[in-house]
Amino acid sequence: MPTDPAPALDLRGVEVELGGRRVLDGLTFTAAPGAVTALLGPNGAGKTTTIRVLTGLVAAQAGSVSVLGHAPGHPDALAQLGLMPQSTGAWSGITPRGLLRHLGGLYANPHPAETLVEAFALGPFADTPYRRLSGGQQQAVNLAGALIGRPRFALLDEPTAGMDPHARRRTWQVIRDLADAGVGVLLTTHAMDEASALADHVWIMDAGRITIDGTVPALTAEASLEDVFLRHTRAGA
Repeated sequence: MPTDPAPALDLRGVEVELGGRRVLDGLTFTAAPGAVTALLGPNGAGKTTTIRVLTGLVAAQAGSVSVLGHAPGHPDALAQLGLMPQSTGAWSGITPRGLLRHLGGLYANPHPAETLVEAFALGPFADTPYRRLSGGQQQAVNLAGALIGRPRFALLDEPTAGMDPHARRRTWQVIRDLADAGVGVLLTTHAMDEASALADHVWIMDAGRITIDGTVPALTAEASLEDVFLRHTRAGA
């Protein structure tokens, strides 16, 4: 009988305190390779801190974290991760085309920049400084940048925030295509319809810990995903 593959991400009892506040409080969850895992929670629940832990930017003070079989921040893990953060102010003076060419130069076998310009419909603003783009356009550039290195696993922090419906659905298709191609995805979002449409497994967190998890059909057997979210979280900041 085949066994399930080892989790791509595995967090066990993770604790993080920042500025005297407990941000992650025994956080435990896994994310499978080749699947879309949604991490949901209100503002201040600790989702962005979790992504920073996974990339090694923030150290866990307790618990264990495994990223593609390595400690977070390990070069072999970072080389296989694609990160789409909520904001990238450091990119303000570069154009999308220039940025993708620069990022591509950091990898041995990147996607061609022009392929991503076409895939994400960046052409009309590919030579416009990043700081002059709309929020949705910046998000599309951020996602392209996260994928240029052909990652095994992508960390997508609210990837469709600010996008219009056309760009949002295009991004949904990209995420599904990634999973179908065997790339794992960790998705944070406040859009319950997005999580319902994309996620193979949902973890809902509040105050730094998981309060409920399951597949979308299991969680929504008797209520909508939004109702489940509201029932198991408190109002965010």
